[in-house]
Amino acid sequence: MACAAISVGFTIPQLLRGTSRVFPTHSALVVLRHSAFCYCTVNGTTKSKRKMDHLERTANNFRQEMISQAKVCGITSESETVKRLRLAIVNKDFTFKAGQWVDFFIPGISVVGGFSICSSPGLLEREGILELAVKNAHHPPAHWIHTKPGDPPVEVVLVAGGVGINPLFSILLHVADLHGSQERKGGGYKVGPVRLYYSAKNTNELLFKKDILGLADAFPGRITCRFHVTQQRSRVCRELQPHVSEGRISEEDLKKHVSKDTLWYICGPPPMIESVSRLLANIGVPRDCIFFEKWW
Repeated sequence: MACAAISVGFTIPQLLRGTSRVFPTHSALVVLRHSAFCYCTVNGTTKSKRKMDHLERTANNFRQEMISQAKVCGITSESETVKRLRLAIVNKDFTFKAGQWVDFFIPGISVVGGFSICSSPGLLEREGILELAVKNAHHPPAHWIHTKPGDPPVEVVLVAGGVGINPLFSILLHVADLHGSQERKGGGYKVGPVRLYYSAKNTNELLFKKDILGLADAFPGRITCRFHVTQQRSRVCRELQPHVSEGRISEEDLKKHVSKDTLWYICGPPPMIESVSRLLANIGVPRDCIFFEKWW
């Protein structure tokens, strides 16, 4: 009958400087405590007709206090009335047993929810993820989950130089996986358009070019790419010609994507990162919308 409690604080981490803002998470603070599966009865002598809340009904259940931070990393619809809440748990010591449930505390809401865990202990062990399936109701915690707005899709512009394509190619593949999942299952996070600008000395130095073009073909309009070559000596092959421009990535290339809902990710040699960052600042991109990674 062991149980545990965790305090869960939700934040929105930054991609590349702490990677995941491409697909924004939901920001909130809750407290979870999990307890063993059990049956509870109400004392027959109770005269009040007031419905007992979750904490009253489970007051005799033992709870072991355990504090951890986590974030809501997904809210999806399992049916017309049930939402699946996906929680990333930071505390590596937090565990639970199959069949247990959690107390769900939400700041600003006095009523505490009690929700069964629908994921396996193995998922928590492997990925640090715990999931709850919550039915829509007037009960405040359930109502909070069902009315919590998701972050709107954002446009993402990836700017790569040379081997700096590596982490940005990973992002492209993740976007493709999300699009593919949406097409197969429906629902899930709605991904905004992703634009890739990739610069190298010549087309031979453009890594993953066939894979990148394949992604653009598979998801037209949702994934687009533009290759730039700065020292091309030979003729560009016909397959790449429509996608290749000579010269560096320019202000005019990027200016068309400037909006309050665009996030910018840069990876490449430090001079290139600094140059593109200054360019973006000059065309009005807020500093907190620009993310970069320097490896050398």
